Amino acid sequence: MKYLTICLLTLAAFVGACAPVEDTSQISSSDSISVEEFSSENESSSSSSTESNQTTETLPFEPLNYELVDAYPNLTFDQPLYYTTADDETNDAFVVERTGKIKVFENDENVTEFDVFIDLSSKIDFSGQEKGLLGLAFHPNYEENGYFYVNYTTEENTVISRFSVDPNTLTEGDTASEEILMEFTQPYPNHNGGHLAFGPEGYLYIATGDGGSSGDPQGNAQDLTKIYGKLLRIDVNSANGDKKYTIPEDNPYAGNTTDYAEEIYAYGLRNPWKFSFDEERELLWAADVGQNAMEEINLIEKGQNYGWNIMEGTLPYEESDTDNAEDLIEPIWEYDHTLGQSITGGYTYYGQENPSLNGIYIYGDFISGKIWGLWLGEGEQVENKELIDTDFMISSFGVDEKGELMIVDFNGKLYKLEETN
Repeated sequence: MKYLTICLLTLAAFVGACAPVEDTSQISSSDSISVEEFSSENESSSSSSTESNQTTETLPFEPLNYELVDAYPNLTFDQPLYYTTADDETNDAFVVERTGKIKVFENDENVTEFDVFIDLSSKIDFSGQEKGLLGLAFHPNYEENGYFYVNYTTEENTVISRFSVDPNTLTEGDTASEEILMEFTQPYPNHNGGHLAFGPEGYLYIATGDGGSSGDPQGNAQDLTKIYGKLLRIDVNSANGDKKYTIPEDNPYAGNTTDYAEEIYAYGLRNPWKFSFDEERELLWAADVGQNAMEEINLIEKGQNYGWNIMEGTLPYEESDTDNAEDLIEPIWEYDHTLGQSITGGYTYYGQENPSLNGIYIYGDFISGKIWGLWLGEGEQVENKELIDTDFMISSFGVDEKGELMIVDFNGKLYKLEETN
């Protein structure tokens, strides 16, 4: 009933879910599977195993019982999509609202009010269910330069822009400071991706959806001349010609002569909804929302092809040609639509409040409200366990300056996990 209600309310749309569910065998949320060893230097590999082979090795992941606690009982937001900080030791937190505002407030459970950091509602179009203000990233040197970057949609386009803080207040974003770095047409209103984040090397990563509709009818995700269905990487600290950014020299298609988009870092994605860096283990996690059958988690490596729309997870997609499937990177974890219909990517936990989750990648599902923890073992194994089943529409996760995880409910609240035993 909850799934039907959400579809009728059309709030589940970030994902292209609410489609008929195929008859697929269930992948248990507590199974262990083998995975390929991932190089700490993020080098390319030719394959990845996700076979559901049971293992006898005991992995150090024994979750406790958890409950969700309202992180800021006095605050409510309008369709929140992201929580983050500027990592500037101010103890301020920021929430991105799909409808166009970024709110800022003190990271204190007793806080009673927020300020509007910037209001972009006059610039964006959020009439489509997957459109609006979708991403925010603060420059690594934000304290010195005041730069922050957003991803938003207009009536027809996706826009990646840089803004600056108001030089008079230093506490508010200046709407007049916009510098558009990248703008591209969206052929359909859905599958816009939207997440932005700076990598440990200082480059800006941008997640793009496959352009929308159902099944990637234009073949965008596999087309290296297009930036749809990709993870992009650019250097925003310099410009080149008419571009207000440059291409990192080690991007996989930098300097190519075949008209491939040089911004591409990885490809073959459908609608990557949140990615994150685990800097301690030098991993890049990305959750990719499925079509009718599978939701998947990928470890992203430079230049690799993650399969869409040839494959949906480890399943061939419809009548796609799978002759070259051995060159595709399979997900390290997937689940079918008996467990959820729209994956929301999360973060590896390194906070202090929940020691039982140390080193665990925590993620959820927008439709089912489930939250899981995934452990990637040194012995090339993955263990996934359900942590809690909620009634929330989990649109995002975030991390505060102390490394504590925030869970974003699209209905307007922010929550934290709390161990109960």
